[in-house]
Amino acid sequence: MRRIPIVGAAIAAALIFAGCSSTTDTTTESTAPTEAASTAAAGSGPGTGGSAIGFIFVGPKTDYGYNQAAYEGSQAVAAAFPDMTVLTQENVPEDDNAYRVMEGMISRGAKILFATSYGHLQAAQKIAAAHPDVAVVQQGNYISDPKAITPNIGTYFGTVYEPVYLAGIAAGKATKSNKLGYIYAFPIPQTVNNINAFELGAQSVNPKATTSTISTSSWCDPQKQKAAVDSLLKQGVDVITQHQDCTDTIIKATEAAGAMTVGYHADASSLAPKGWLTGSQWNWAPLYEDIVTTALAGKFTGSEYNANFRVGLQDGSNPFEQSPYGPTVTDDTKTTISAALDNLSSPGASVFTGPIKDQSGKIVVPAGTSLQYGDPSIEGMNWFVEGVKGKLAQ
Repeated sequence: MRRIPIVGAAIAAALIFAGCSSTTDTTTESTAPTEAASTAAAGSGPGTGGSAIGFIFVGPKTDYGYNQAAYEGSQAVAAAFPDMTVLTQENVPEDDNAYRVMEGMISRGAKILFATSYGHLQAAQKIAAAHPDVAVVQQGNYISDPKAITPNIGTYFGTVYEPVYLAGIAAGKATKSNKLGYIYAFPIPQTVNNINAFELGAQSVNPKATTSTISTSSWCDPQKQKAAVDSLLKQGVDVITQHQDCTDTIIKATEAAGAMTVGYHADASSLAPKGWLTGSQWNWAPLYEDIVTTALAGKFTGSEYNANFRVGLQDGSNPFEQSPYGPTVTDDTKTTISAALDNLSSPGASVFTGPIKDQSGKIVVPAGTSLQYGDPSIEGMNWFVEGVKGKLAQ
């Protein structure tokens, strides 16, 4: 597996979430500065011969979270490939609108498309089938049937649960009530991975720690997010984290209540100067640029990106990184997390190392075994570990 150098990058502050209903007037084109790196030599095959690269986002590019991180990655692509036009469209729903928007980008010269939301997979597969000369990559989902991976499509993601596990250690060390809270959108495997990893990280340093969960059934609904924070606080939770696209509402509400917070998608420490512990954040630029370089060179088909590409700490190139520490995190906690990071970076190590029990007490990962990233058991995870409170949302 190719190693992609990762350079830490802070996510800039942004505006409060705007509505996600419109897809009509948010398309932007980015022209890179002339001093940027030149485009890779063109070859033949999916992704070659175009004049543009397209990115679609499910939410606004100023959500202080998932979509903003992906948008910033697209702008890094614009800077790295000055001979290409980068087309971006925010607020693209996870339905046929995604297909329509990508068709429009193809008509404007795009031969490489990034569909960046979990629910964009179906539209991405439809586009790939209709346009075999276009390289289509989808962010975060998983194509379970190998026969469905055609020569011009693939999925990619980082091992999101690794830095979340490390953040769980910080939470387990910091909590005084032994009650942690997790606000999530939908019970997709990626979310379940994170919740389980967070609880396992906390348990590794504090066996009494539990994690209560609340689903908002939305990637970004500030009203539901605020209500979820209030509910968790009433239960005695003193550390709150999340898997939402827009993150500022939860962080601000937790800070205002005097509780501690763990971030997600972006460095939002400025929103919680007292209660911020740490978090996880995206740095997509190196991975995006390598995918484009591969496609433009005519090497997409048969590459690691023409598959379910996953990359993590053992490759030294996970695009999902730990966020900076807050002021209350002790040196002892930092040392513990550093040791855990070193361990997870070693061959064969895994967050999901047995014995692990589910909520019913059944052993789901036996002692002496572990689930490695890319394992179908992780990509299809649909159970909570022991210590997580709340049923999976339906």
